[in-house]
Amino acid sequence: MVRKLAYTVSEREHWISATGGLLGMLAVWWFSALVLDSQGAVLVATSMGSTAVMLFAAPHGPMSQPWPLVGGHLVSALTGVACVQWLGSEHVLTAPLAVGLSIAAMYSLRCLHPPGGATALGAVLGGESVLALGYSYVLSPILLNALIILAVAVVFNYPFAWRRYPQCWHPREEPADEPGEKHMIPHSSLVYALSQIDTFVDVSEDDLQRIYALALGQHHPAPAKKAASGQTKPVESLR
Repeated sequence: MVRKLAYTVSEREHWISATGGLLGMLAVWWFSALVLDSQGAVLVATSMGSTAVMLFAAPHGPMSQPWPLVGGHLVSALTGVACVQWLGSEHVLTAPLAVGLSIAAMYSLRCLHPPGGATALGAVLGGESVLALGYSYVLSPILLNALIILAVAVVFNYPFAWRRYPQCWHPREEPADEPGEKHMIPHSSLVYALSQIDTFVDVSEDDLQRIYALALGQHHPAPAKKAASGQTKPVESLR
């Protein structure tokens, strides 16, 4: 059975995401085609296509923010080129090492961005036009493409007030508490809970707080109704 919880967004949001992805990839494909031959352009655009899904379909995710986007692609491109220079593009370990080391580097630099894996592969499998670039592949087309799609995402998402991209430009939203209820989860509690899961969760702290507050508001009746029924129960906050 297909679980629908993660896709409970409006039809309008579907089409806004699709339109943003279309515009972002038009800009990226145009630039890649100018710099590389068709094979290299396809591989580079593939990694940016994955980025487009994140920026326009999940703009609030931590892995969609500017530093993971730019840093992730840069680190992965640099790692991929270094592996080619070290082992050569034909070695059986070059592509796997490029991806594996890219993941380790992105984790270390706090710029985890899944499309970075495809960027690392592009440095290895991109053909003669990419191999001829050497380390300049990191700056052009990768850095320039990352900046192009970032600029499109910022401009495109700006008119839609609920699309807070990038999140660092928007103030933290404090949910309104009902009398006798505390909606905010302490930051230290969130950090502890995430450390116990011990895997990356692509949801910002602000959105976790908002989901928590909305869930409490949805499942608990209004104070007036509680008093009338005589079934008032205290809401325990996470500590």
